[in-house]
Amino acid sequence: MARDKAFYVGYLATPATLRVFLWAVTAVLVIGAGAIGYAVGATQDDPGSGAFRFDYGRQTVTGVLELTPSPILHVTQGSDQIPAGRTLMLSGQGKNGVVARANALAGQRVTASGVLLERGDLDMLQLRGGRNGLSAAEDAAAGDPAAPPAPEPLGRWRLAGEICDGKCYAGAMRPGTGLAHKACATLCLDGGIPPVFVSTQPVEGAEFLMITGPGGAPMPDAAYDRIAQFITVEGDIARHGDLLVFAIDPDTIEVTR
Repeated sequence: MARDKAFYVGYLATPATLRVFLWAVTAVLVIGAGAIGYAVGATQDDPGSGAFRFDYGRQTVTGVLELTPSPILHVTQGSDQIPAGRTLMLSGQGKNGVVARANALAGQRVTASGVLLERGDLDMLQLRGGRNGLSAAEDAAAGDPAAPPAPEPLGRWRLAGEICDGKCYAGAMRPGTGLAHKACATLCLDGGIPPVFVSTQPVEGAEFLMITGPGGAPMPDAAYDRIAQFITVEGDIARHGDLLVFAIDPDTIEVTR
């Protein structure tokens, strides 16, 4: 007589021999999925550490506001985490810039308050809403400058890299690739977030440069078509405080991959 074989019946207890088989299959699937996930992650470029620094708490600093035309703040009175002499890009909450708020304060001493984002040498302050985030400074320390520092020209450069939005790259999100990355960066830049060029090679020690158009104009329309693509482009670089600003020439943009 043939031996009885284990057979699964939904309303009965699972036979012991089948329980062993099911546990083995489950273990293989879980371990295999983890291994595949690790392998995919290991092939991605490491963007370095970058994040909203909520652990620092709210930061309130005073400095001189400059429009490049994107607003930047030259800090003259710092905080525990933001020293005097630092130059910060500014943004609003979500995918919104602060150009409208900054226009009336350009060239003035202001007080800015918000959350710091940082990735490497790329810093941004996400401002609180309204006057709580940006207002004319009521008290300035003796000797505080009344105007932004004069830009220091560094000549014409040809760089390879990628156009991104400064907020997501500074730490609001993990930098990615592909269509979703391009769509996210485009929405941020359309909303007024300062654009940055992520260079494959450091320029004067900096890998991130804020982008303008020629002569201090906004980033050219032609550059929007090349957001999140690997390109080469020429332009003039100037140092604004400790931030490099790259005035790109749209006629020199070439997609390399």
